[in-house]
Amino acid sequence: MSSAERDTKRTPVGWQERSIVMQLAFGQMSTHVLGVAVRLEVFDRVGDGELTAASLADDLGTHPQAMYRLLRALAGLRLLTETAPGTFATTPAGDLLRSGVPGTLLSVARVFTDPSMTRGWELLEQSVRTGRTGFDAAFGTDFFGYLKEHPALSAEFNAAMGQATRVAADVLPAHYDFGRFGTIVDVGGGDGTLLSAVLRAHAGPRGVVYDTAEGLAQAPARLADEGIADRVTLRVGDFFASAPAGGDLYLLKSVIHDWNDEQCVTILRHIRDVIPADGTLLIVEPVLPAVVSGETTELAYLSDLNMLVNVGGRERTADDFAALCSEAGFKLGGITPLPQPNVFQLIEATPA
Repeated sequence: MSSAERDTKRTPVGWQERSIVMQLAFGQMSTHVLGVAVRLEVFDRVGDGELTAASLADDLGTHPQAMYRLLRALAGLRLLTETAPGTFATTPAGDLLRSGVPGTLLSVARVFTDPSMTRGWELLEQSVRTGRTGFDAAFGTDFFGYLKEHPALSAEFNAAMGQATRVAADVLPAHYDFGRFGTIVDVGGGDGTLLSAVLRAHAGPRGVVYDTAEGLAQAPARLADEGIADRVTLRVGDFFASAPAGGDLYLLKSVIHDWNDEQCVTILRHIRDVIPADGTLLIVEPVLPAVVSGETTELAYLSDLNMLVNVGGRERTADDFAALCSEAGFKLGGITPLPQPNVFQLIEATPA
């Protein structure tokens, strides 16, 4: 069949297909609209009530018409609703961009729209051509080194990771038998959000959060707020150098995807050095299918590219996790998905 014949047999392109392409082409604009809105604290200022564009522009000292156009775009993105000409209220999605509300994703929005994060994405083509991290080329240092030099951004990043972790923390304790362990070591556990949820649901175990000083900076306040500070020990360290002994369950959530294979094996080997023969390793990460399918959210693949451009890691398939575990001295056991729409899966391994 000739190319001309094939062309005549193609299904005519419909509006749905055109809409997909146009939304992708305009996607970066939505990111910038969101970034400006959270930096101006639009959603906090609107709050539970309604606010006019004119009054918000007056409060912020911004151009009145430009502010109205920004708010109108946020309404088009379904984050605000225009209740009367020039008057706006938040939607349920917009409420997630307010500080202090249950389930807030404000820090997530601030971090992922911050120029330090979006700059790496501008160099995606370079990363695809070379396999190297765009962030390092843009800033002359690696992402985590940059955070160490920028304490305010580091604190926001820690908060964002805590907020993102709550998606898994809300369901994980009920889908794994944590109660059979004596001490759970959360390696790279940040502010302790995940371990807090586990210990609140299971009265028996004690916990250890192991991370850098920067990673643990918000942990004391978090653990105190959760009422479990007396059951948790904070250990400052570098998982590229060692892992703390004393646990019978070692937990790694959203750590492995940050690093390349060699670095991951180093982390896992340090855990293998200290884990008891009857201990368990539990990795909590997305698991990509061998072939792209509609069952896997596009966020998993975008996250994979974000690892490429910003930190140098990647999302992995079940075979990838099996290879990492084997090289580090672990035997991969079961892989259990958490309930949808959660993207995380539980990857269990034991010492080989």
